[in-house]
Amino acid sequence: MEHRIVGTVMPVLEVTLESGESVVAESGELSWMTSAIGLTTSTKTAGSKGLFGAVKRAVGGGSLFMTEYTAQGGSGLVAFATKVPGHIKPIEVGGGRDYFIHRGGYLCGTTGVELSIAFQQTFGAGLFGGAGFVLQKVTGSGSAWVELDGEIVEYELKGGEQLRVHPGHVGMLDSTVTFEITRLPGIKNIIFGADGLFLAALTGPGKVWLQTLPLPNLAHALTPYLPQASGDSDRGGGAAGLIGGLLRGDNS
Repeated sequence: MEHRIVGTVMPVLEVTLESGESVVAESGELSWMTSAIGLTTSTKTAGSKGLFGAVKRAVGGGSLFMTEYTAQGGSGLVAFATKVPGHIKPIEVGGGRDYFIHRGGYLCGTTGVELSIAFQQTFGAGLFGGAGFVLQKVTGSGSAWVELDGEIVEYELKGGEQLRVHPGHVGMLDSTVTFEITRLPGIKNIIFGADGLFLAALTGPGKVWLQTLPLPNLAHALTPYLPQASGDSDRGGGAAGLIGGLLRGDNS
């Protein structure tokens, strides 16, 4: 099996499989493949032994069904592209090296790699972390590829060293790094700040990969440029409505 990552801002992962070799990805990740690639979709892949395991994987941000791509009768190529600007990070799993990755960050992996939900160390992490801090756990043995959004910033935390991060910026971390949700200190910060109420506290030892473009931030930045529903009831009133009407060329 060979792979290469093509592109910069919107990269694509190309995996070349020899006859009989397979790679497993979440349903819907496929971009293109050659005719030698056959595919099988099932809940019983990526370490799942049945429906319950698939449900746990889905709770962690993965899909209920996984698709296994296998080269049949010769070598073949299968490709997976990123969904937003970012990077594809190859990782090796096994030998005591497991990972936690952000929700929806798993691109694909070999058949020995297992994907499940990462259980938070505290109840508060699951209760207040929101979708930005639901993590997937990558275990087993083999090669895997992770999609990280935006640029990647890496930190190597020593034992007991802590980094507090907005939950959406957590891209991937070693399983040796503990994580919990902490409240932003200071009543003024809570009332007047725009940084949210909670931060993810990551405590070493272990390596942390942060991503600079959380999807909620991207969606928020694009909202003012999205088309709005027509009709007077949707246009709002006051100065904002007047300015909007002038921009649209309303005569009324």
